[in-house]
Formats: sequence, structure tokens, C-alpha cells
Amino acid sequence: MERVFIIGTGLIGASTGLALRAAGFGGRIDGWDTSQLEMASAVQMGAIDGRAASRENALELARLADVIVLAVPVLAIKDWMQQLAPVLRSGQLVTDVGSTKLEIVELARELFPGDSTAVFLPGHPMAGKESGGALLAEGGLFDGAMWLFTPITLEMTAMEREWRGWIGCFGSRMLDMDATRHDEMCAWVSHLPQMLSTALSALLEERFGDAPEIAAIGGRALRETTRLGASPYSMWRDVAMTNSGPVADTLLALEQRLQHVRENLRTPELRDEFTLANRFRQRR
Repeated sequence: MERVFIIGTGLIGASTGLALRAAGFGGRIDGWDTSQLEMASAVQMGAIDGRAASRENALELARLADVIVLAVPVLAIKDWMQQLAPVLRSGQLVTDVGSTKLEIVELARELFPGDSTAVFLPGHPMAGKESGGALLAEGGLFDGAMWLFTPITLEMTAMEREWRGWIGCFGSRMLDMDATRHDEMCAWVSHLPQMLSTALSALLEERFGDAPEIAAIGGRALRETTRLGASPYSMWRDVAMTNSGPVADTLLALEQRLQHVRENLRTPELRDEFTLANRFRQRR
């Protein structure tokens, strides 16, 4: 692997470039982003060596790369897959960092069937921050994180093995999953906590606004439960649109659980709820 091209030089894309450098990658890293500011920041911090001058130039740089990393929201990933498939060649690897995988896998099977095409490896690093942008990127962002893959084929090319090797050098653990299972599990462990924090933060803002008592009384518990409420809609729109079924299922289950708690505030059932919750936390 001598050349990497990163499409999307925000938090995850720029962190990928920094992680490659920190791990000892000596090849060239180019990047593209719709934001000139993000690209300039990524260049300045050393996450990428050069930047594409236009979308057309980005396709040219993609043709030269050994590995193309799609570090943009899910709908943009699908759009780039459509653009890249006709111009790439056998031996290249395309991978992504999208938070949902089923729609990406289905499209990858259609656009990258193998043989004379580039190989597509769907991926999802379970790492990030409540805010995005290249300025928040870190070379150690993936250290200790789980990097999920939902492969579309059982065969592993030499380039895929090398890419997985670099991810291991980032300090990441890796796990292969079925795409449907991935989206279901992430709905529970990632997407639901985000929606819960967003709803709670919005409720508090609507009810209390900038009331000084909130800052005076609210402590660590409030900060922790509303931290994800700082995440912008732009980061989560595509997750909601491409994983709406599983996310809706988790929200319904939570609504029913909250109703159960509300109806049992004065009964021993509330103690049982705390017992189950404590057991879950003790396992982790």
C-alpha cells in the first residue's frame, strides 16, 4: 500500500490520516472534502499530504490510490460508490466508515462484484466525538476502539489484509459482522443513546431554557446524559434515514420501558428495574 485517498477530511477522515502516520505509514495520503476549510486544516495538521482541486480531480486521485477511504455520511458514501465504481480497477480497495451498513452492503454487491472491479470492504470504527471537524482529529482516536467490518465476500485480497493490518497498528480491535446484525446492534448501543440524549436535551431546553438553576443544580449526571445532545443533526440525519426501522424499534421499546417505570414508581417493580440496570452495568 503506497497511496491512500481519503474522501471526507472531517473528524474520522483526518484522524485516519493521522493514525496512519502515527503507525508509520510512509506513503502518500491525499484527501477531498466539500469544505475547503476542512481540507486546509487536514493538510496543516499533517493528516493528508495534498488535496483534490475538484470533485473531478478527486476521481483522478482515486484512480491512483491503492486504498480509498469514504469518510463521509452514509448517503454521501452511496453517492461516491456510484461515482467510483466505473473508474476504479481490480486490485484497489474501497472502504468506508459509515455508521449503518445494510444499504451500503447491498449497493456494494451490485457495484463491486469482484473479478475485474475494485474490492469494497464496508467498515465502521466505533469511535468519535459529539462534535466533528478536522480540528478535533487525533491520531490516537481509534486506539482501543472496535473497528467493525461487514464483508460482502469471504475471500480476502492482499490489499484488504494490509488495510486490516494498519487498523491493527492503530490500536483498534476488529470484528466481522453480518450487516443486518450490525445495524440492529448499533441501533441499540449507539443510535438509541444519541436519540435519548437529544430528546432529553431538547426537552430541558424547551422547559427551562437558560434558567440559572439548571447550571447551579445540574451536576455530573446531567452532563453525562446530555453530552450527546451536542451532536449536530448533520452527523445523524443519514443514520436516521438509513436505519429508521431498527432505530424506531428501539425507541418504541424504550417508550414502553419508561411507561413501565412511570407506572411503578411506588411499587417493588421499580426496585427490580434498578436490579436489572445494576446487573447490566456490573457486566461492563
